[in-house]
Amino acid sequence: MVSSPHEAMHQIFREDPELFARALPRAGIPFPKPTSIQFLDTDLTEIKPLARRVDTLLRITTEDNDGYLLAFESQGKPDQEKHSSWTYYLAYLYATYKVPPILLVLCRDKNTASWAANPIRIGLPAHTSIAAFPLVLGPDNLPTIIDPDEAEQDIPLAVLSALAHAKDPALPAILEALATALANIGGNALDDWAEYTEIGLGDTPARALWRNLVAMRPSRFPGSGTIVEEYRIKGFAQGEAEGKAKGEAEGRARGEAEGRVQDILRILDLRGIDITEAARERISGCTDLDTLGTWFDRSLTATDAEELFAQG
Repeated sequence: MVSSPHEAMHQIFREDPELFARALPRAGIPFPKPTSIQFLDTDLTEIKPLARRVDTLLRITTEDNDGYLLAFESQGKPDQEKHSSWTYYLAYLYATYKVPPILLVLCRDKNTASWAANPIRIGLPAHTSIAAFPLVLGPDNLPTIIDPDEAEQDIPLAVLSALAHAKDPALPAILEALATALANIGGNALDDWAEYTEIGLGDTPARALWRNLVAMRPSRFPGSGTIVEEYRIKGFAQGEAEGKAKGEAEGRARGEAEGRVQDILRILDLRGIDITEAARERISGCTDLDTLGTWFDRSLTATDAEELFAQG
């Protein structure tokens, strides 16, 4: 399983190697349909003291020719040092495998995606010796999937959409569609996608939103092993651990209420909703879990903080 947002952005193509063939056309980049896909060693080290590793590397076979190599790089921010690494990767791969190498950069924000899409030119102003043209998948060209039915048709693409749009204002709607799709499909195999998404979101308010969205969705396959049940089990275990540390049931309830308060405030902040001081004090001072649950549900769609407190 993945261990960080960086890993999630490229390892999703290890989970579903054909995903790139569906994602690139959706981003407006035509590509030949693969007939076979082979994983290759990601170690591109040639001189032992200098280790160079691409994030993920696939060899693609097509009907028309000998195919090509697809090197994936997950990029979190602009980094000029990457230009030398990327040109090295392409030159090394072409020299080693004798088939065309393609660099596909995966980005989580528009600024990085725009930087990564710029051609890399090495040489003098009067003459370019080497030029590289990375392909980029990011928030500018990947689809924003906010329809649960569409998400259900291609879960890996929906997960990739969520990770690529992690800094997009539409993220709550994307996550809600994905959580609904996962609950509709159910089954043990999809537990991994829920965890994958959580790790890919990183240590952000969106992670709290995702956890609550998944826990709220009723599964069509109730019982042990379902996504919802797994999250309830994890939540119960976490609550028990906190309860033992506090030593009292009252302490557990207070901790749960405080956690829910933080979730509500984080969701409102993530959605760009202004919170008046009076509203913040009212939310923070509430200890009733039922009331907090109602306010949490409303925080997902409210247009202002006062809508949380509406009667009825």
